[in-house]
Amino acid sequence: MQTLIDNVIKWADDKSLIDKEKSTKQMLKVMEEVGETASALAKGNKEELIDGIGDVFVTLIILAAQNGLNPKDCLNSAWNEIKNRTGKTVNGVFIKD
Repeated sequence: MQTLIDNVIKWADDKSLIDKEKSTKQMLKVMEEVGETASALAKGNKEELIDGIGDVFVTLIILAAQNGLNPKDCLNSAWNEIKNRTGKTVNGVFIKD
């Protein structure tokens, strides 16, 4: 996973995307890719869903790098927040206590 993250960051750096001032535009790109992923899911298109999820990862890795953050640290922070969370799943949605 780290090699893929490094490859994405190098690719983005080569394209002059690693610049904090470009974070707002990058966030718009994240949202665009999330929308495309939602569309693929709604259509039941597995190939587009795989591509969409990958594109979301790529855009989030770039957003993290633009802000001097390590994507693995961000994921670890989220994991530490949810790992002991309790609640229940109702109609496919987890409701925390």
